Amino acid sequence: MLILLPPSEGKTAPATGDPVDLSALWLPELAPARRRVLNRLVALCKRSSARGIADSLTTLGLSAGQRSEVTRNAGLAEAAAAPAAEVYTGVLYEALDLAGLDPAARAWADARAVVFSGLWGVVRPGDRIPAYRCSVGVSLPSVGGLAAYWRKALGRALDRAAAEGPVLDLRSGAYAGMWAPNPAVAARTATVRVLHERTVDGQRRRSVVSHFNKATKGRLVRDLAAAGAAPRTVDELIAALRDFGHSVEEAPVAVGRPRSLDLVVTEL
Repeated sequence: MLILLPPSEGKTAPATGDPVDLSALWLPELAPARRRVLNRLVALCKRSSARGIADSLTTLGLSAGQRSEVTRNAGLAEAAAAPAAEVYTGVLYEALDLAGLDPAARAWADARAVVFSGLWGVVRPGDRIPAYRCSVGVSLPSVGGLAAYWRKALGRALDRAAAEGPVLDLRSGAYAGMWAPNPAVAARTATVRVLHERTVDGQRRRSVVSHFNKATKGRLVRDLAAAGAAPRTVDELIAALRDFGHSVEEAPVAVGRPRSLDLVVTEL
């Protein structure tokens, strides 16, 4: 089983630790692709002229007040690294709370969760990385748009990694563009949408959850990890989620597409 996660914009920079070792990250065959993105990002952010800094901010989609992010990127090759689970600190990862899991549950998550990244492609929660700023929507000089770049680089590697068992796809739209499962994998893949159900004027109404869907997805993965769930199919995955008390409904999809699950919540 694989669980596909987005990264978080919020990150905690490790205070100490050796720099990232690209060959030690999950799927080491991606090291050359990772090195190219890292080198181009560092080169972009090392420019110290006023024009160079302005170009870096524009390329990365940052404001003038976020210049420190450019400075941090310039030193990524030498920056201290720590497990990705400690670096990513956004809403999803706070709800998942990997550090609070018992050792068996943490090992379960480390072996199944995959975090997509504009800089690294994909990493496991235990892979050591520095804090960085580079979303998948960025287009780097000599590399181009990162979604297209990683779509080409990740295809075969992830198809092999997802060769058996269900795939739970919790990525946001931009990161979903980095890899689309082939038809065989798509048949074993489930995407999740979070819907908020509430009563308005005596009638039940549902709306798609945006910000708080991250926390719901984090709690969902935590439930799976804590139980050491081992579903062999999407149907078994759905049954497990329902056993945990989640309200799961399946929406119809076209043939050859991943199955679409609606997770209905009454509280955010």
